[in-house]
Amino acid sequence: MRVAGKAYRTIWPSSTGASFEIIDQTRLPHEFEILSIRTVDEAARAIKIMQVRGAPLIGVTAAYGLALAMNADPSDANLETACALLAATRPTAVNLQWALAAMRQYLLALPASKRGTAGFAHAAAVAEQDVDLCEAIGEHGLQLIREMARAKGDRIHILTHCNAGWLATVDWGTATAPIYKAHNEGIDLHVWVDETRPRNQGASLTAWELGQHGVPHTIIVDNAGGHLMQHGMVDMVMVGTDRTSASGDVCNKIGTYLKALAAMDNGVPFFVAAPSPSIDFAIEDGVAEIPIETRSAREITHMTGRSADGRIETVCLTPSGSEALNYAFDVTPARLVTGLITERGVIEANRTALAKTFPEPVAKVREPS
Repeated sequence: MRVAGKAYRTIWPSSTGASFEIIDQTRLPHEFEILSIRTVDEAARAIKIMQVRGAPLIGVTAAYGLALAMNADPSDANLETACALLAATRPTAVNLQWALAAMRQYLLALPASKRGTAGFAHAAAVAEQDVDLCEAIGEHGLQLIREMARAKGDRIHILTHCNAGWLATVDWGTATAPIYKAHNEGIDLHVWVDETRPRNQGASLTAWELGQHGVPHTIIVDNAGGHLMQHGMVDMVMVGTDRTSASGDVCNKIGTYLKALAAMDNGVPFFVAAPSPSIDFAIEDGVAEIPIETRSAREITHMTGRSADGRIETVCLTPSGSEALNYAFDVTPARLVTGLITERGVIEANRTALAKTFPEPVAKVREPS
């Protein structure tokens, strides 16, 4: 995708193979900064403090982090230590565990002397696979937008929540991939962008990337979505997922469940872009079993932005002494999901459809050439 007219991905290896580069998302939307990651500890920190975020990108970052660890010390012991370090950074997104498992299996089969170079090649394969999955999701989701545009004969209004854009992946995004493809095709559409408190990934990230690509959009407060649906101002909802259960329950940024309830009540289609590495076939009941990350209360009590004189400042929003509880995700039951947009097509959100579409237990990474 593009930033100021120049094509970027969110993550890429350095020319020397001794580091990898990321877009520091904690600096957006006011500053665009490229950060070089040189050690596995730096990779773990980047995931933990959300310099990179979004389930697919977290997985790719962990893959590159493991490659850095193998550059430093390719022993089995260090491989296990690095896997444990990276796995502990974020508990909810299953892509993290999937990428680490794929990398670990590949590296353990190699002699230690080859693990550094091979690790980077395999991490690059994980990244390329993510791009392919997202673009395929874009093609299948595009069909939904095309059909709605033909039926409506007017501008299509799509509501998003959080950031499931290219900033959450390597490129294209999950929920935004169909939007970008429809926009590129000339379909008249407009995106309602939930601000997505407490970290404002919608207002700061989704709005920024849509603006860079020229997609018409409007930022709204999180609680406006239901009102818009009641008044016929939303044609469909498209969101991403950090973990999808075997039965089709969807875990996404906190507040997604409320959007799904409003969509059901108002007859608005609610679609979830779900690449296969986000599907956890080991979990049946998403509400009961998916671990929900609890993050720092400071994300609720404080907010960072640009002051009138151009400075980036963090201010406190809440009374001194008031406690805050910061659940990062919620789970939307499958019964509220109109369909899952996967790389293999749009399917129903249930165990039968998921098992039929993805009969293999774990998504495989193509071997690097």
